Amino acid sequence: MSVGAAIGITFVACLLLGMPIAVAMGSAAVVAILIAGYPITFLVQVMFEALNSFPLIAIPLFILAGGIMEKGGLSQRIVNIFMPLIGRAYGGLAVVTILACMFFAAISGSGPPTVAAIGSIMIPSMLRQGYSATFSGGVTASGGTLGILIPPSVPMIIFGVSSETSIPRLFAAGIVPGVVVGLMLTLTAYLLARRAGYRSADSRVDFRAFVVALRHGFWALLAPIIILGGIYTSVFTPTESAVVAVVYGLFVSTFIYRETTFQKLREVFVFTATISGSVLVIIATATIFGQILTLQNIPQDLGKWIAGLSDNKYVILFIICAVLIFIGMWMDTIAQIILLTPVLLPVVVGLGVDPVHFGIIFVLCCEIGFLTPPLGVNLFVAMRLTGCSIESLSKSALPYVAVLMAAIVLMVFFPSITLWVPRLIYG
Repeated sequence: MSVGAAIGITFVACLLLGMPIAVAMGSAAVVAILIAGYPITFLVQVMFEALNSFPLIAIPLFILAGGIMEKGGLSQRIVNIFMPLIGRAYGGLAVVTILACMFFAAISGSGPPTVAAIGSIMIPSMLRQGYSATFSGGVTASGGTLGILIPPSVPMIIFGVSSETSIPRLFAAGIVPGVVVGLMLTLTAYLLARRAGYRSADSRVDFRAFVVALRHGFWALLAPIIILGGIYTSVFTPTESAVVAVVYGLFVSTFIYRETTFQKLREVFVFTATISGSVLVIIATATIFGQILTLQNIPQDLGKWIAGLSDNKYVILFIICAVLIFIGMWMDTIAQIILLTPVLLPVVVGLGVDPVHFGIIFVLCCEIGFLTPPLGVNLFVAMRLTGCSIESLSKSALPYVAVLMAAIVLMVFFPSITLWVPRLIYG
């Protein structure tokens, strides 16, 4: 049996048996090493080098910062700022949910934590105002996808490391697309809520309450400005900004809002260790898996095959997007980026596509994976918050999936949307 066939059979068999993606890739890598006769030390060396990367330190730190700011009351104050402005508008709470996700995404850097932080506040509020549980879960899960598009973004860090692309440029490129996609999701939520007749019956616009909430939430709104402003002004690197985010979150939640307790910090540290550990294991196993595939020339052959389908860059980009969306239904975002970036990036660069532009398109495709089963991580978080079935939440999220696909088309045809800010800042 060839090494390539052994890798494929082992990997698919492990997935069919329900093994975690990291175990499936690690098992396939071990089988390939034994068949090919590589020294077992090769496994250890590659996995060690995969994690021996300074930018990766930002991943657990951003997860930690998001957890501290959630438990420390910053997410609640972000929501409070928008609440007085909804009045009796159709879908007011749904709009607030997505806007709050946009702001919290600039802190957390990830999708599921954004859903958990904002959903735990907004879903009960929507249910009390007569919104259905499936609508509430669908809009929250969809808003949470902005967690990986609006910087700082953990998947962007992984893409930057995997492709040797500037992470600050990727962060800058995500700003305008993040706002555009956020507004598209907001409009969709409003239209769906209007059709369903969801509106607040006992609410009115209260500008005085808005000013009070704005004053109380000043420190929460300042967090993304400090984090991103420091990166774009070159005061600190993306990795150093993660440290700043942790320190800032601890300071504000402990000494200003005074909502941090030792019990809350313990929960945050346990959560961070659990999530970070799983992410780093995926990175290590995906790297060794990808390295073995490269030694067998599988990525090179696949890249040549894709490039041979057409000489039109738009056709190739849409084929790649379709592949990414399909794979995202089954594979974790981190593993997908590590495995497929070396395969796809040379193809699109050869067609004249900017790596930063492709990185944003890649992340947008990964967003859809958060809303599509069987993986659909955001849907599972929303399921725990609402008690709805995954099937009903998937159906509720379909309009937002369509919007994300439309956003991908928009970004493909108009690269200036993603590249305008990086060129403005960095030239």
